[in-house]
Amino acid sequence: MCTVCGCGEAEVSIEGHHDEHSHSHQHKEPYPNATRDTGDSTAQPLDNCFNSGLNDAVEVGDGDNLHFGQGPAHAHAPGLSQTRMVQIEQDILGKNDRYALKNRQQFDALSLFALNLVSSPGSGKTSLLTTTIEQYKRCPIAVIEGDQQTTHDAERIRATGIQAVQVNTGKGCHLDAHMVGHAMARLNDLSGGVLFIENVGNLVCPAAFDLGEAHKVAILSVTEGEDKPLKYPDMFYAADLMLLNKVDLLPYLDFDVAQCITAAKRVNPKIQVIQISARSGEGMPEWLNWIEQHRVARIQQRIAQLSEQTSRLQAML
Repeated sequence: MCTVCGCGEAEVSIEGHHDEHSHSHQHKEPYPNATRDTGDSTAQPLDNCFNSGLNDAVEVGDGDNLHFGQGPAHAHAPGLSQTRMVQIEQDILGKNDRYALKNRQQFDALSLFALNLVSSPGSGKTSLLTTTIEQYKRCPIAVIEGDQQTTHDAERIRATGIQAVQVNTGKGCHLDAHMVGHAMARLNDLSGGVLFIENVGNLVCPAAFDLGEAHKVAILSVTEGEDKPLKYPDMFYAADLMLLNKVDLLPYLDFDVAQCITAAKRVNPKIQVIQISARSGEGMPEWLNWIEQHRVARIQQRIAQLSEQTSRLQAML
């Protein structure tokens, strides 16, 4: 389970694989450690909830606002202490990181440039991806497509003529490195190419899960609001590039581009930003050049690694 959102591993399926992971659990009474700010110095337990003594998960004293993101875990789960949540998260992410390392080693061996595309639902991620694929014909390309259900997006990707594997996560709200490893087994040789991993539409949990990618690319559409980076800081902190998408709609919206970029830079001063539109083509050359430059750098890095290994072996002989 994910200690951030409580999602499980129910009915995870990868095209061509018939093994599924089941998940079931029972919920206790909701919000056992939630409190209400009464306006004085005493925080009172919420009505109809039992007080488990775990109020370190809530910071009170901000009028009618409740803060569940406090404490060592920076999150809240009914019935779990902050210590237990931290332990669970460390166990889950530790296991995931071991799978991510295997993926990264495989990507390195293939000189494969892997990108983890993350966004909220409706950002235009798949449309931007299909346009990218159609215009980027310089190397082998494949897509691992993550959704809770359906194969619709994978079918759209395959219509461009490239390989795509659909991963349905069931109740899960993000891809993990183990899923990506299974999906990779279904792809043909991608040596020197690009792998796009289109994550489940969610700006929370995918931030925490390393898939072995070279970079996370956050896609934010101008229809979502310029304060998204401040509302979901973990994702934009984890991303190396933000694609500000659907900029062709700016004349029809009350969206402050400068304010949005400032918010992203406030969360992550090193984040790069490209303003882009798959429909109008604005920003596409810059985005394609970014991919190519980083792909070539990846290959050059691999050549340097192999050269260094060869030199070491020769020195030992």
